[in-house]
Amino acid sequence: MSYYEIQGGRPLYGTLAVHGAKNSVLPILAACLLVPGQCVLHNCPDLSDVSATLDILRLLGCRADREGDAVVIDASSLTRWNIPEHLMREMRSSVTFLGALLARLGEAELSYPGGCELGPRPIDLHLAALRALGAEILEEQGALVCRRGTLRGREICLAVPSVGATENAVLAACGCPGVTTIVGVAREPEIADLQGFLQAAGARVTGAGTSTIEVEGCAELHPVEYRVMGDRIAAATYLCGCAAAGGEVSLTGVSPDTLTAVLTCLEEAGCALHTGPDQIVLASRALLRGISPVRTAPYPGFPTDAQAILMAALAGGEGATLFEENIFDSRYRHVDELRRMGADIQVAGRAAMVSGVGRLHGAAVRSTDLRGGAALVVAGLGAEGVTQVGELRHIRRGYQALDKNLSALGADIREIP
Repeated sequence: MSYYEIQGGRPLYGTLAVHGAKNSVLPILAACLLVPGQCVLHNCPDLSDVSATLDILRLLGCRADREGDAVVIDASSLTRWNIPEHLMREMRSSVTFLGALLARLGEAELSYPGGCELGPRPIDLHLAALRALGAEILEEQGALVCRRGTLRGREICLAVPSVGATENAVLAACGCPGVTTIVGVAREPEIADLQGFLQAAGARVTGAGTSTIEVEGCAELHPVEYRVMGDRIAAATYLCGCAAAGGEVSLTGVSPDTLTAVLTCLEEAGCALHTGPDQIVLASRALLRGISPVRTAPYPGFPTDAQAILMAALAGGEGATLFEENIFDSRYRHVDELRRMGADIQVAGRAAMVSGVGRLHGAAVRSTDLRGGAALVVAGLGAEGVTQVGELRHIRRGYQALDKNLSALGADIREIP
């Protein structure tokens, strides 16, 4: 099994174009099912989660081909509405196919989704939203059997602003006669990106970025070419890597406005930041210092996906920082691995106190999940000595050529078979 070998302590310098957003492209690929024709998605990252999604689309009867950084999806004719368990278990976001299949075919059958083990993540909100639209959903032996029922537009309210439930409700509403008003939706930029794709294809969807989205269903959709937004969490990873190792990097293809919470923390920790349209420049010249408490929250709050990554950078600095994880129950699984590198982190429930140790040291560690794996790479970049990061399958779910991109910035990192 391969691993990354990192010789830490080398500052990062240079410019890097950030790949397309994993959390945008997956629901957009599911949304392609609504379009009876060929869609082209540009800036589509080459990730294992994307490959798994393309496999699902092919199984359903779509043409799904990659051409460089673009994918071509032709959903002119679908041949099935059920997704087998082995494909569903590849990733959490596969549940978004539920709303898309209901809207296009009026039925769907799939098993409960997989993904990183981050604690209980029930899909009750997804099912409640679809049932509120009139869908009939039976849960049988770990499978979900869904029928159109009496789908029609109406007002529904999400109990919490779940990203996945918002996406499912929007996609299903595209196939509902009348107007659907969804209150209490997630406001993440990736939701706005999904709306952008749907609007480009002819759907009548408005409100993304606010707490209420309105969908006028049953619009006639047409083929479209669309460019996926840059990945703000990948950008946060490269920024934290530079913050930990020192140096100066310029990231292009990502909007600074989507990373305000992360950039504020890095600036408070001592980094110099300059931003422009779709560009972020970070310079790190000294040890990072402790900052105000970091509390994860739905957008525009601090993203849970960046919690482990920032923690890894601050662990090799000085001063103390309190983290509070408010989204997932098991998002501190990376802490034990950081402790192997000399980190001083004390966990109590949802809180983690990080006391900077000046500099971490290299060790053999393993990725516990996608963002936990990225955090270990960030820690290794700033550590003294050699760090070996195993279980790369987690990292490949959300990062395209992470080692090659870091090498291009001057890091001493390579994959060992």
